[in-house]
Amino acid sequence: MSPVDIFYHNLDTYEDEFEKSFNVDKPKRGRPKKRKVYFTTVTEKAIVAYNSESCKRKKDRIFKEHINYPLFKLSENIINTFKFPYMDGTIDEIQHEVVCFILQKLNKYSEDKGRAFSYFSIIAKNYLIQNNTKKYKERMIKTSLDNVDQTYLEENFTDTFEIDPDNTFDKQRESFIDNFISEYENLVEQKFDNQRDVNIAYSVLELFKSRIDIETYNKKALYIMIREMTDTKTEYITRVVTVIKSDFNDYYEEFLCNLDS
Repeated sequence: MSPVDIFYHNLDTYEDEFEKSFNVDKPKRGRPKKRKVYFTTVTEKAIVAYNSESCKRKKDRIFKEHINYPLFKLSENIINTFKFPYMDGTIDEIQHEVVCFILQKLNKYSEDKGRAFSYFSIIAKNYLIQNNTKKYKERMIKTSLDNVDQTYLEENFTDTFEIDPDNTFDKQRESFIDNFISEYENLVEQKFDNQRDVNIAYSVLELFKSRIDIETYNKKALYIMIREMTDTKTEYITRVVTVIKSDFNDYYEEFLCNLDS
């Protein structure tokens, strides 16, 4: 049996297990309440089966019946909850755009990456945040991002920045930051031992990557962005940022020493 065939063979069992996981007593009067959960463990198993299936016809069937609607609702709820006022198009159009983007990442999901709902929520939020800031940039008169970048890094990562009149240092520093991001992405899962902190770390690095497109570098605004991307408390974000900041300073000190040598 193919992965999709196995999924449909076990579908009743999956649905029963999901219902039992709620463990909610039936109401004394009236009809039992309908479940409003749209993205369930059944959806998760459907995605795993979809990714393992080689037959296009079977992939299309399971996507249409068990994956498309949950992804569409996930996108809708994120858009309605966090608001992205600078995105172009109707909510339906934006939802369709987000679902198309998630589809490009669908094959990267596996059960060892945690709950599918959290995994794809982060992907959708990151996509919307980045595109919203780009649209905002197009509509607003923006200040010099070179100066803003420098101010943010001075305040949050190191107090030892120097400005070179011919801008050579600035170019070297930008190259250093790009290299730091690239190297640190490969170390994230070694640095942090739980999925929540790993997600936060990736989100912080994603903001580093998008630093040219982010209009405001206010510390509070950045914390809100990361909180929206990861759905975690500020205290957890602070803990992860502290680790990254310390590592960044170590890397940066080495970078300065290499420049002087």
